[in-house]
Amino acid sequence: MYNTAAVSVAIMRTANNDWGLQMTGKELVLNAISFKDTDRTPWVPFVGCHAAKLIGVSAEEFFKSEDLMVKGVLKANEEYRPDGLPALFDLQIEAEALGCGLRWADDNPPSVSSHILNEGKTLADLTLPTEEDGRFPQVLGAMKRIYAALPDKAIYALITGPFTLALHLKGTDIFFAMYDDPSGMKELMQFCTDVAKKTVDMYVQAGCDVVAVVDPMTSQISPDAFSEFVTPYCTELFEYIRSEGKPGSFFVCGNAKNNIEEMCRCNPNNVSIDENIPLDYVRNTCLANGISFGGNIKLTVTMLFGTPADNIHDADNCMDIGGSKGFILSPGCDIPFDAPPSNIKAITSRVLGEDLDILSDIDALDGITWDKPDYAAIKDKVTIDVITLDSESCAPCQYMMNAVREATEKFGDGVELVEHKIKQKESVACMITLGVSNIPTICIEGVAKYISIIPPKEELEKSIEAACVKKNCNKKN
Repeated sequence: MYNTAAVSVAIMRTANNDWGLQMTGKELVLNAISFKDTDRTPWVPFVGCHAAKLIGVSAEEFFKSEDLMVKGVLKANEEYRPDGLPALFDLQIEAEALGCGLRWADDNPPSVSSHILNEGKTLADLTLPTEEDGRFPQVLGAMKRIYAALPDKAIYALITGPFTLALHLKGTDIFFAMYDDPSGMKELMQFCTDVAKKTVDMYVQAGCDVVAVVDPMTSQISPDAFSEFVTPYCTELFEYIRSEGKPGSFFVCGNAKNNIEEMCRCNPNNVSIDENIPLDYVRNTCLANGISFGGNIKLTVTMLFGTPADNIHDADNCMDIGGSKGFILSPGCDIPFDAPPSNIKAITSRVLGEDLDILSDIDALDGITWDKPDYAAIKDKVTIDVITLDSESCAPCQYMMNAVREATEKFGDGVELVEHKIKQKESVACMITLGVSNIPTICIEGVAKYISIIPPKEELEKSIEAACVKKNCNKKN
């Protein structure tokens, strides 16, 4: 899936340079979502924390300041000439407003560090957030100014999906609750759906064009669990979004291929996916259900580490697969903080039909390799490699790392736990060397064991213990 071969591309685009003048960016996006004709493929770069880099501030500064949010998004619009943009890409807004603690970073969105329902609070203690809670005042102020400044662009309002918000509130205990307390889990899901509706109200009043329900943690559950604990609530949510006069897009990341059918049953107007899922499969599934779709330029190998030619090649491939109707070109998720602007500008030029002549013969990894350990030769210690996008910014990655940390605690120094963040070139080389094609993935002794799914704690402990027994390291020191 991750092609790191050298790229040699010579491109001369002869298409009409007037493309895009006949329709505004907003019209292109909204027409694609509703299967109407468009002059060309709409282009929506998901600029989140990357906007902070564009204006020379940290992600933490950016996400806490109304003025910086506005400045960053307007700068992204100026630099990348998109058809649409997210007003903000931060899946912790609702959780923070409900009382969860956050961990801040300089080059990533914040992550949830404490779970309010595991700290003595019950669901009965929580109330729906208001415009005055958490960072909603700054976010809503920024959104109103962005919508007013960019009337011809499709502005996306991103809300945290019910299942991911439930996990933020309760932590990984929700995976047990689905089996041990399904009625309590459904009560929590209904509350999170009501929170989402309240957030929709606030964002629609601020003037958004598209509401994106971002629910990455649904990639960690089976289709049966999705059907029982997600489908009823997201179906209700997308119906509510339509009742507000807006189209709804269902964003997911991770290896959620098995759940695409269930996502379509939630009846969104659009499904947007990342590189973990083949775009042709999503195309076929969505079109069969009358749903538009978007994706899925690779975030790290292409946008972060690649060349402008690599990005054009990836965008061309996506547009070839996506076809001419019902498709929106976008990255797989939030553009990495340090992605070179030249890469994103190259995609824009390609989409707009501007003449390009780019020659490149550069390996995205610049010859960087990863030396695979001789796992069998490492005595008295089991090695667990977790391949992630970045557990500081990717919710499934964060919760997988938390689950592995909890499961390894009883084994003490008999286990060595290593996270490989593929925002680093060495980690991409590690991923390729271990034969991992989806993230996040848990590898035990160099073998991919849990691929894009968080296993129950007991199951993970048994797998670790079995490996420890072979090496006589199953006791905590």
